[in-house]
Amino acid sequence: MKKVIFLLLAAALLVGCDGSQKQQEQLALLEDSLQGVIDQKDQALNELMGMLNEVNEGFAQINEAQGRVNTLSQQADNNNAAASIQENMEYILKTLEANRQKIAQLEQKVKAGGAATAKLQEMVNQLNEQLNAKTAEIEQLRAMLAEKDIKIQQLDSTVTVLTDANAQLSEESANNAEIARNQDAQLNTAWYVYGTSKELKDKRILVDGEVLQTSDFDKSYFTQIDIRKVSSIALHSKSVKLLTSHPDGTYTLLKDSQGEYTLRITDVYKFWSVSKYLVVKVK
Repeated sequence: MKKVIFLLLAAALLVGCDGSQKQQEQLALLEDSLQGVIDQKDQALNELMGMLNEVNEGFAQINEAQGRVNTLSQQADNNNAAASIQENMEYILKTLEANRQKIAQLEQKVKAGGAATAKLQEMVNQLNEQLNAKTAEIEQLRAMLAEKDIKIQQLDSTVTVLTDANAQLSEESANNAEIARNQDAQLNTAWYVYGTSKELKDKRILVDGEVLQTSDFDKSYFTQIDIRKVSSIALHSKSVKLLTSHPDGTYTLLKDSQGEYTLRITDVYKFWSVSKYLVVKVK
């Protein structure tokens, strides 16, 4: 997009100048370059949409073949029906595998080809969900045929491959979701402690007047919190001093009826932006 804007600006500047032959030639070259960029983007988008249409058409054909198998299964005693069931099941599995490969290619193009818009990614996610659901349906259909003693043993390995592939995809998605949850938890975790000067020194939190300058301080003395859920901390003291750095304007110290302070955090993410540790000295 930036390249397109640059070319448009350059073209506008040339048009504003005196129309010499050389400038006219440069303008023509710029127009060609601009058209080339536009054509490339159109080609990439058309390719993506073409693959989307192919996948959707594949699912439609699978649905039609499923309908034929369901109808033919009512005539399982007929040898011709059994042969047709076999043929349709082979077609279903072949098309399902082709769709799986196309969806994987689509996902790569959306993520790596500069076309990773939220809408396109949402469409790919929906196709993956449809693929998983359709694979489960075909497995149920195969089981139903087995109950009717309609032998399709040579298809078992293909079904297993498809089921394993989708199981692996589901596992990878679950692992990615777990990683995202862990990262989210880490980003939103903080620790606080309050204590007298002696207590903080005993825990090596305060050493030679410096706070948290050694690696051997007692981490168990801190309370762990989720910063999204905790915005106020009762300090149970009439005299408090924050020893760690936290931006001004992100918190207030409020007194209760007994004259004891409570720390109220007014800008959570900014408050914890400098340090995820809060140390307060009390008396």
